[in-house]
Amino acid sequence: MDIGLRIFVVSVLLVTVTAEVYIVTMEGDPIISYKGGENGFEATAVESDEKIDTSSELVTSYARHLERKHDMILGMLFEEESYKKLYSYKHLINGFAAHVSPEQAETLRRAPGVRSVDKDWKVRRLTTHTPEFLGLPTDVWPTGGGFDRAGEDIVIGFVDSGIYPHHPSFASHHRLPYGPLPHYKGKCEEDPHTKKSFCNRKIVGAQHFAEAAKAAGAFNPDIDYASPMDGDGHGSHTAAIAAGNNGIQLRMHGYEFGKASGMAPRARIAVYKALYRLFGGFVADVVAAIDQAVHDGVDILSLSVGPNSPPTTTKTTFLNPFDATLLGAVKAGVFVAQAAGNGGPFPKTLVSYSPWITTVAAAIDDRRYKNHLTLGNGKMLAGMGLSPPTRPHRLYTLVSANDVLLDSSVSKYNPSDCQRPEVFNKKLVEGNILLCGYSFNFVVGTASIKKVVATAKHLGAAGFVLVVENVSPGTKFDPVPSAIPGILITDVSKSMDLIDYYNASTSRDWTGRVKSFKAEGSIGDGLAPVLHKSAPQVALFSARGPNTKDFSFQDADLLKPDILAPGYLIWAAWCPNGTDEPNYLGEGFALISGTSMAAPHIAGIAALVKQKHPQWSPAAIKSALMTTSTVIDRAGRLLQAQQYSDTEAVTLVKATPFDYGSGHVNPSAALDPGLIFDAGYEDYLGFLCTTPGISAHEIRNYTNTPCNYDMKHPSNFNAPSIAVSHLVGTQTVTRRVTNVAEVEETYTITARMQPSIAIEVNPPAMTLRPGASRTFSVTMTVRSVSGVYSFGEVKLKGSRGHKVRIPVVALGHRR
Repeated sequence: MDIGLRIFVVSVLLVTVTAEVYIVTMEGDPIISYKGGENGFEATAVESDEKIDTSSELVTSYARHLERKHDMILGMLFEEESYKKLYSYKHLINGFAAHVSPEQAETLRRAPGVRSVDKDWKVRRLTTHTPEFLGLPTDVWPTGGGFDRAGEDIVIGFVDSGIYPHHPSFASHHRLPYGPLPHYKGKCEEDPHTKKSFCNRKIVGAQHFAEAAKAAGAFNPDIDYASPMDGDGHGSHTAAIAAGNNGIQLRMHGYEFGKASGMAPRARIAVYKALYRLFGGFVADVVAAIDQAVHDGVDILSLSVGPNSPPTTTKTTFLNPFDATLLGAVKAGVFVAQAAGNGGPFPKTLVSYSPWITTVAAAIDDRRYKNHLTLGNGKMLAGMGLSPPTRPHRLYTLVSANDVLLDSSVSKYNPSDCQRPEVFNKKLVEGNILLCGYSFNFVVGTASIKKVVATAKHLGAAGFVLVVENVSPGTKFDPVPSAIPGILITDVSKSMDLIDYYNASTSRDWTGRVKSFKAEGSIGDGLAPVLHKSAPQVALFSARGPNTKDFSFQDADLLKPDILAPGYLIWAAWCPNGTDEPNYLGEGFALISGTSMAAPHIAGIAALVKQKHPQWSPAAIKSALMTTSTVIDRAGRLLQAQQYSDTEAVTLVKATPFDYGSGHVNPSAALDPGLIFDAGYEDYLGFLCTTPGISAHEIRNYTNTPCNYDMKHPSNFNAPSIAVSHLVGTQTVTRRVTNVAEVEETYTITARMQPSIAIEVNPPAMTLRPGASRTFSVTMTVRSVSGVYSFGEVKLKGSRGHKVRIPVVALGHRR
């Protein structure tokens, strides 16, 4: 399959002819925001970022009250058998999901007490050497007591495709005993077949959410599992990246590929399955999973999921049931990491938009797997293949799949894909290297390299070569582990060299049948990785900014993505029945790519920051990660991004904040950032209320809050970045920083910008005591209108060594 992100284009199957799933929000505050006022029910809200005691009688009685109101409005409006309520949402938003007809949805929309009615929509998955690459074993884990304490007592919630609980990455035996977790109150479902719990001391919660999928007729319990069991692989992979155990031997086909570890190997895992192998998922199920996760007490949420398409009834990107629920999660003190999406390298392809979410782009780290094919004429053709070499100092005969068929009648099976050993003449293949074609079937997943390996092994081949003869933009090639020598030639010109050599060396009779195979070759060793100094780079598939504020794709005054983290060729746990990647069917580990893999890196690193600074808000953790990130690669050059050239070949260009946000994560620096740009619930409301085109009525529908917050311009939102999408003349934006170091420090403030926009900061320096906050301003003036964004940065350099940097992007317009 392609990258970690997979788009599930499946029409919604209806249980009845007209009924569909709708998400309804109601008047009245959810638990997290309720400050009292309803007769007989005391306030349940706490200060922003504080945890609510969800087991208290106050909370449970108000929750029952909300659910009764949901049931009451449905019961008053409709006959009992004409609808089905799927979920009551009580913690983060006040509302419910119901399976009703479009006419009933319209009745609900007009009913008193109803704020909004949204038709449910689909979501998709956004599919380890990296701990060493990020410096965790040497620079970060020791500060928290070593790897066996890294992430201690932090719970990371995963809204994904479930988990394979029997994997060693999630085992709790032979580990230091875990202590109690009084702040987490999640449930553990049992396996319906074995009656064993999905939890151990490492996995502390495991639940599944599929009511909307069932109502839509998309759920098949035999394939999708009506339990937290991962039927896909994706969920196990992301959980292991963030919080998998340290030092897990990574072995496949008899070869060692190192040891796997999560970013925070001591953190606990809470599983909220809402994604399924064939159809992805539905927002109603995902919202229920997030609502439950925050209710249960998770500290971090990792989301490798994003919408298939814009919700039909919402015009702004920031306001819909999904983003509104995540705003509630952040209000509850939960840090949210979400994959940026895999629509790159094209602009405005992000599927994560809101300021309360940390949006993660994907980087290529320093490890690459390369291989080569040496031809009998001395030419060496570069390719990729995680495989052993053919025997040294020996050339093997090359035979093309189409030339070694049993008979011509099998051509209907696409024999050049090498997926069926029974169509080939074993005597002609045995001991030789089999040449196969990499067709579109490999791109869409109906053919796999794993099956090529099985075919070659079954026929006794010495090895195989997969030849790419034409390539469409966006086709991505990853090395796949193989038990026998094998290579994928991805460069079309190199493939032509091979084909020309083969044809020139092969004699045929007048019918085209081969008389003698004379082409020869050998396959190199592809098992050892090559470490590159040009890392990190922005991966081709990683979604790009600018961010958009509505589904007319108007630019937002908010920079996205936020940060860059490893997301290319990431080794992590897999489940043996996982079908997300056909090349890893039946395996215990998989090497896959996607912003799906980048987001859990940030979730795990956020857990390490939270462990060191347990009182920090989600915005403070996000700020620490962003302001300490780097825009310099290992070779000391500015970051580069993969992009298409005019000829559609992949090339490297200078990267911008629309590719990487603030830069590539630097975990050790994030533990001690010096200053933070903090923000709370009122700041997020101020951003919404100040963004042009968002009505106060719409904001109230989703937040139950009037627009009493005004920051004059959305660019004044206290983000650790600055974005002005429509700069006319001169504009000044402000930022507030807080000293989180233990000592007083003086910071000098400087700024630079590309020439078409002038930039100034005020004051040029400021001194902050520990815990103190100060405001500074950044003034930008249009010098010339270029029609493209200008990029720059503001730096705050501390007298005690702290370095704080925020990116600036602005688009100048004429008056």
